[in-house]
Amino acid sequence: MTTQTASAADVILSARGLSKRFAGFVAVNGVDLDVQRGSIHALIGPNGAGKTTCFNLLTKFLQPSAGTITLNGRDITRMPAADIARLGLVRSFQISAVFPKLSVLENVRIALQRRRGDSFDFWRSQTVLHQLDAEAMERIDEVGLSSFTNETAGELSYGRKRALEIATTLALEPEMLLLDEPMAGMAQEDVARISALIRKISANRTILMVEHNLSVVADLSDRITVLARGQVLSEGSYEVVSKDPRVIEAYIGAGHE
Repeated sequence: MTTQTASAADVILSARGLSKRFAGFVAVNGVDLDVQRGSIHALIGPNGAGKTTCFNLLTKFLQPSAGTITLNGRDITRMPAADIARLGLVRSFQISAVFPKLSVLENVRIALQRRRGDSFDFWRSQTVLHQLDAEAMERIDEVGLSSFTNETAGELSYGRKRALEIATTLALEPEMLLLDEPMAGMAQEDVARISALIRKISANRTILMVEHNLSVVADLSDRITVLARGQVLSEGSYEVVSKDPRVIEAYIGAGHE
């Protein structure tokens, strides 16, 4: 299904003519993007392609110089990130969620307090705080950390810290999850674990991710958008884009790792 023929009812996040200029330099130039509801959509490209800037525009860490962004048909172009999070669009790791000296359970419980609009009142009675434990345990179990509930977050392996960050994000009940290089810096065993986790949590959510690991992209993605020089170069399944001569040329020309 192409961007042009996608049914509006099936599109959760859409961008039209998205552009960003920095002091005369055009980092993103007229990007059109449709993310289908219930899909895993990857945004990739060689170094300098503009994918990180595009991702920051979509997640509202940057304001576009031109273009529009809609979520479920609602214009969110000028909304701040906190407001779109309340609409169900949440960027994983933006909370920078791990409090290293707190337990896994305490970390997720804090995220639940945030979703409910509560202040982070660490001095609340244990009875009040424990009312959130059952829901926190659901999120912990969802990311496979049930055996680490009482572990101090700072003592977790790098991959399990990432899983905990995802758990805190899931506590915000996102309809759509945006992942910024979820495999960055991971050992292979952690890559496999987080890949399986992403597939699991995508069962009832939409996911958009920027990812450099092309084997992960090939394994997980339903649809891929390739950027080069700030513009959409190709779009489709991994089988389609990986055989596109323009994509091959762009990656080889950029000396992609």
